[in-house]
This record gives sequence, structure tokens and C-alpha cells, in this order.
Amino acid sequence: MAKRDYYEILGVEKNAAPDDIKKSYHKLALKYHPDRNPGNAEAEGKFKEAAEAYGVLSDANKRRQYDQYGHAGEQFAGGQQFTNVEDIFSAFGDIFGGSVFGDLFGGGGGRNGSRTRRRARKGASLRCVVELDFADPVASKEKTIELRRAERCETCSGSGAKPGTSSSTCPTCQGQGAVMASAGFFSMRSACPQCGGSGEIITDPCATCRGSGRIGKTREITIKIPPGVEDGLTLRVQGEGEAGEPGAEPGDLLCEIRIRPHPLFKRAGADVFVEVPISFAQAALGDNIEVPTLRGRAELKIPRGTQSHAVLRMRGEGFPKLDGYGQGDQLVEMIVEVPRKLNKDQEKILRQFAETENQNITPRRETFLDMMKKLLKK
Repeated sequence: MAKRDYYEILGVEKNAAPDDIKKSYHKLALKYHPDRNPGNAEAEGKFKEAAEAYGVLSDANKRRQYDQYGHAGEQFAGGQQFTNVEDIFSAFGDIFGGSVFGDLFGGGGGRNGSRTRRRARKGASLRCVVELDFADPVASKEKTIELRRAERCETCSGSGAKPGTSSSTCPTCQGQGAVMASAGFFSMRSACPQCGGSGEIITDPCATCRGSGRIGKTREITIKIPPGVEDGLTLRVQGEGEAGEPGAEPGDLLCEIRIRPHPLFKRAGADVFVEVPISFAQAALGDNIEVPTLRGRAELKIPRGTQSHAVLRMRGEGFPKLDGYGQGDQLVEMIVEVPRKLNKDQEKILRQFAETENQNITPRRETFLDMMKKLLKK
């Protein structure tokens, strides 16, 4: 079943501002929230669908690639699909923990107000740049990069506590992760200042990571580059970012693709452009020539009477299309070169040809001469 358009799901125009997208998502999330529609599978499906659309359109990079490539662009930008409602609460905790959802659904954003502790944070995402030669995207490719990242401490298994010990309940919030502060008639809930909202504290930290649960390591990461990638696209490699807090997933690695320019070829989408110089005789009489392509050399037939700057198409000689269906073409622009110097025989032959031109006027020249005559009569 084909996916629905994300703008259609959220009910906004393609040029909608980020605030309008957020407001529309708020409205749909309130309408289809599982706590308002208990046992309603259709409402839960629409709740997930709206979250998936918002996850792409609220991110400038993902939205740009979705606008250009549709759902096929999600594999590069890292479009997120949610398997259950809890994933949505985790991904958009800032929205569900805000006043709108907090007031309606228990303050913690979770279902039935069950959450009080802060959810363990996912690891930070890292960024890198991957440089490719111009012709590399013709086929899938692997690139290995070296990066330094925070990984889970092996000594304490990421807990931050000295081996043989464990964390203890925070005495300030009694494990709730939040404290209440009163000011006159009002009470405000905020994250516990001692445990940071986790509800636990480490009294005997691990000596290796000093209680952080993570240590820095240098790693070599192999990245699979799909065919057809373009300059400026960002590939998301899930789980190759920094380690998260205990119980949380690692972050992702975001790889920006930069493609080196080529001295002959230029690119537009899946198509490739190249200029090929030919002689006057080849243009007039036609010829079969060899031209460079991304995959080597190929034969191209020049029709008789080819004009300078005419573009001939070589089908299938471009890049694979990003959506996986077919390939682009190579467009060859014919540049007819006029010789700067002629020997005596060449000049004699051309003068003889010139004498016949007035007897065999070409259609384009005939049109030009007719226009000149009309102008001179005025």
C-alpha cells in the first residue's frame, strides 16, 4: 500500500511554516491520542501516521529531501517509523511534556500520567563528511571513515557505578525524578536538581568512566553508499553515533555527501552533460564517434547536418535514479569547431563550396535572408 503524502496527512500546504506544521500536528495528536480513543485501532494508526509525517516535516534537512525525492528521500534523511505509541512519546517528549499534552494527559506526557522520571536520553548524533569522485554514484560503494565517539564503558556496562555496586534512589525526589515547588497559590513541577530527573544517584562511581557510563574511543566505520546519491545529500547510519544513557539507544551518524567536480562532465539529477567538439565535415556529413561516458567509452552516431550546440541523447548512460527505477541519460552537446588555419587545398575546396551556397541555400539561412529583405524595405 502506497504511503500518503505527509503534507496531506497534516493538512498543510507544501510551503507551510514550521510553526504551522507544529500546530497542525498538535491538533491531530490531540484528536487521535490513545487516551482519548481507548481500543480504537484506527485512531492509533492515524496517531502514528501523523507522528511519522511530523518527524520528517519538522526537520529542515529531512523536509528538503522529502520535497525533492518524496518517500524515497527518507532513506537518506533518516525518516522515522514508529512501531508503537511509546516510541512517539520518546521521540517527541518535548511536545508531549508541554503544557498542552501535560494538562490533558497527566503532566508527564506518558499514557495515563504513568511517567514521572525523565526518560533516559538517546545518544547524541554525530556528523561527518564523505567525499566521492564524480563517477562513484554509478554503483553502490563502501567508504570507511575514522571518528572518535563516546561509547558505553565496558567496566561498568554503562551504569556509571563501580562494579559490584549499583545506583541508589535519589533522597531528594524519592526516586520520582521531579520535585514540586510552591509559590503562593501555584505549584510547579520540575526535574530534580540532584539526580537530573533520573530518580537515581551514583554514590560509588566507576573508576574508568568516573561515573559517566561512557568513555571516548576512536573507531573505523564502514558506510554503505547507495547508487545515485547526489552532492549535498545526508545519509543516516543508525546506531553509529554516541552511546546513550543506560537503557537508551545510541545516536546516529549523519554523513553529508560531497562529490568532487569533473573536468568534462556536469550533472543534473540523474542526467549527465558533456560537450564534444566535432569538425565541420563531421557535422555536415555525419559520422560515428567515440565519446567518454561514466562507464568508459561508447559510440555515438552524429546525424548529417548536425548544428553546433545540438544535443544528442545517449539513453541509460547517466546515474541510477534515487527512487531505484531506471537510470538517467547522457546528453552530449555538439560543438562544431571552425579551423583557424587552412592549407591551400582545403581553402580551394571551401571556396568552391562557398560558390555553391548561394545556389543551395539552407532553410535557416533562407529565413534569415527573407527577414533581412523585409527590414531593408522599411
